[in-house]
Parts: sequence; structure tokens; C-alpha cells
Amino acid sequence: MSNFEKLPPKLQLNPLLTISAVVLLIIAFYIFIFTEEFYTLIEDGSIWVREWFGTFYLWLGLLCVLFLIIVAISPAGKIKLGKEAPEFNRWSWIAMLYSAGMGAGILLRGVQEPVYMYLNNPINTGANEEIIALEYTFYQWGFTAWAFYAVFGLIVGYTIFVKTEDLRLGNSLPHFKRLRYLPAGVDLLTILTTVMGLVAAIGLGTSQIEGGISSLFSQNTGNLQLTLGLVFIICFIAFLSAWAGMEKGIKRISNWNIYLTLMLLIFVLIQSDVLRIFGNFFQALYSYVVDFIPLSIAYSNFNPGKQFLTDWTYYYWAFWLAWAPFTGIFIARISKGRSIREMLLGVLLIPSLGTFFWFSVFGTASFNLITEWGEYQNEFGNVFTSLFVFFENYPLSILSNTLVVFLLISFLVTSVDSAIYVLSIFTTKGMEEPSKKHRLIWAFVIFIFSEAIIVLGNLKPDSNVLTAMQKFLIIGSLPFAIFTFIAIVLFTRVLTKRTMS
Repeated sequence: MSNFEKLPPKLQLNPLLTISAVVLLIIAFYIFIFTEEFYTLIEDGSIWVREWFGTFYLWLGLLCVLFLIIVAISPAGKIKLGKEAPEFNRWSWIAMLYSAGMGAGILLRGVQEPVYMYLNNPINTGANEEIIALEYTFYQWGFTAWAFYAVFGLIVGYTIFVKTEDLRLGNSLPHFKRLRYLPAGVDLLTILTTVMGLVAAIGLGTSQIEGGISSLFSQNTGNLQLTLGLVFIICFIAFLSAWAGMEKGIKRISNWNIYLTLMLLIFVLIQSDVLRIFGNFFQALYSYVVDFIPLSIAYSNFNPGKQFLTDWTYYYWAFWLAWAPFTGIFIARISKGRSIREMLLGVLLIPSLGTFFWFSVFGTASFNLITEWGEYQNEFGNVFTSLFVFFENYPLSILSNTLVVFLLISFLVTSVDSAIYVLSIFTTKGMEEPSKKHRLIWAFVIFIFSEAIIVLGNLKPDSNVLTAMQKFLIIGSLPFAIFTFIAIVLFTRVLTKRTMS
């Protein structure tokens, strides 16, 4: 019997499923009836969180990175998460955690963000504009983001897979309320932020896909029927993947994502200034590592200003934190059989370095295009179309943009199927292989809620309903930020007692 199955009988019921569904329905009806009020409430709340807790987020991010490095190199790093051999080979493991943790985001921001940082250098380090742009992009997508995920993954994985008399926090951290120091509503909040985050991700992703399809067929953007159809396709494939399970579904699609991503990367690389790309990559990486601490606390010349931090860095940190419980649980689930050191260093370093190289290739190539044009007309300013505009400047643009569309769909599928899987763990009996009935229910709930929000956003396009979904994550991140700090303190005590005994 797995540790997941050792939950008390009262937790083997699934009141969370009923409560979550009811709450989501209430939220949906509230949004529909009081659209403007909802947006104002969420907008004000997200600004308040970033205004008052932004600096705390910065220090927390630095703490998470340093904490994980210390744990990884300490004797505790040798502890194995379970006695069995790893369930997935290293390639599939990396593919799954990358697809769930970042995925479509690198396609959405791969060109737009480096160009924005290039034209609006946020910090003054004395380096040239390209290096500063890449360094700050690395910072917002690098070690700190993955550290938020890895902290939850570490605590969840240790609690589930490591048997120790020193740990008295319960048998399963997917039910995070079993941490006696934390409020009982964390499970429900995790479910709500996960669903809201998925709705936002699906909305953003389908907007980019719809923009790409419209570009390919020279049509106007804003086709509601096409967007709704894309949501159905994504949710349906994600359901089939989650239904098939971790090995047959999620693993295979995640591997496919990596292959397609590498194809795009190599396609751009071989047609670009390779030496310039590698030069920018290593220089920006060196600067990022050297400047990491002052960057992390916005010290002196590394402080881009409160407005910039509020619009960019605080927003990213809150976003990563809101996704951390869901992604952390998924990372713990796929890391069974690996040592704590391998899991932490793997999660911190490998996806970060892959992301850095992606931004270096597409960012440097974009800088070069801007230089060649001589005059920049904000061609890369639209986050939904910038990548498609970028590929229009290369041979085989129809083929490459078609590949981007398929890759966007595939990345969204892996985000949704991973979420279906984790949500099912929350609301079933806590087993490693959750009930297929619950997978079906969550796939249906996510589909209906996503379609409803997108329809509402089109009925009232000025209300920014989809933007409100994103900003809901900012509000949801605050309790997780506080819980993260408490969990680090408690878990440090657990590891200290274990290593000293």
C-alpha cells in the first residue's frame, strides 16, 4: 500500500470535489453578473499584494534558492525519495517537469520579453544593452521560479516517500492542511488557484494560437468560434492524456514537446550568428550568476524601480508562487526514486539553463533583426503575435509557424493534463494513481469554466475578464508565500534533527 493510501478515513471521502465545484460555479455566476465589480476587486487586490509584499517576495525568492542549494550539498541531499528505482528515465523526467512548469510561456515571451528588456533596460550594470536584457530575462525565468516549485516538491516528496520517525506532519502533503501550523483552507485555495491559473493559461495560449492561425490564413484575429474550438481540442486531448496515466499519456506528450522545441531552436540557431548567440548566452549567464544576490533584493544599481518591479518581477514571483503547490506536487510525484540532491539540482539547473539558451537564441536573433531593419515599428510588441512575426523573417515561415501552433497546443495539453492529475489526487483518496472518474470530472470542470470565461470575455471585451483570472493568482500567491516561509523553517528543523540523530 502506498503512503498516499494511508490517509485517515475522513480524508478518503472527497468533500473537496463538491466544495470546489460549488465555489467555482459561484465565482462563475458572480463574474457573469458583476463583471466590472469582479475585475475592480481583483485588480485592487493584486496591486495591494504587490505593493505591500513585493519586497517580501524578493527576499523569499532568494531564501528559497539558498535553502535548496544548502540542502542539496548537505548530507540530507543523499536521502532517497523512496526505495524503488526512478519510475521515469532522466530525459522523460526533465521533459515532464519542464512541460508542466514552464511550457507555453517560453513561446509566449521568447521574443517579446528580451526585446522589451533590450529597448527598456531595467538596470544599469555597465554591460551592453543585449547582455542586460538577457540577464534580466534570465532572472525572471530562472533559478528563483524553479526554487518556488522545488521547495514544495522537496517537502511533498520527503513527506510522501521518506519514512522517518522525526516527521510528524502527516502522511501526505497534497493535503497541506495536515501541517498543523497552517490553516485548513489551503487545499481549497490550491484547487481554486490551479483552476484559475489554468483558465488564464488556456486563455493566453489559445489567444496566441488563434493569432498564429489567423496569421497563417491572413484572417482577422478575434474569432470566438475558433478560440472555443481550440479550448475543446486542448481539454479533450489533455483528458485523454490524463486518463491514459503518467507513463502512457503525460510522459509521451512531454517528450514530444521537447523534440519539437529543439527542432525550432536548432532551426533558428543554424540561420543566426552562432558565435554571437553563444557569446551572449555565456556573458549573460555569468552576469546573472555573479549578480544574483543584488538582483534578488533589487540592491543599488540592480533596482529597476518600484513601478517596473510591480509590473514585471513582483508579478512573476507571485505567479510562480501561486503555481508552486500544484507544480511542486507534480514534481514530487515524478521524482520518486531519485535522491533529494538529484531532484533539487535537476529542477533548479537543467530547466533554467534550457530556458536561458532559448531566450539567448530568440532574443539575440531578434536584436539582430531590429538592427537590420534600422527602424523598429514595435513589430515584437504584441505578446501573442511576436513569435509569428519573428518567423516571417525566416525561410519556411509557414512551416515554422505551423509547428509553433502545434507546439503551443501540445504545451497547453501537458499543463492541463498535469493539473487534472494533481487535482484528482487532491479530491480522490490521495492515491498516486488517482481515480479515473475524478480525472473525467476535473477535465469537464476545467473545460466548462474555460469556455465560460472566454465567452464572457468576448461578450464584454472591455472588462478584461481573462486578465482578472491572471491577477487572481497574484492574490492567491500571498498565503502560499507565507506558508512557504513557515514550511522552510519547519522542514529545516526536521532535516536538522534527522542529520544530527
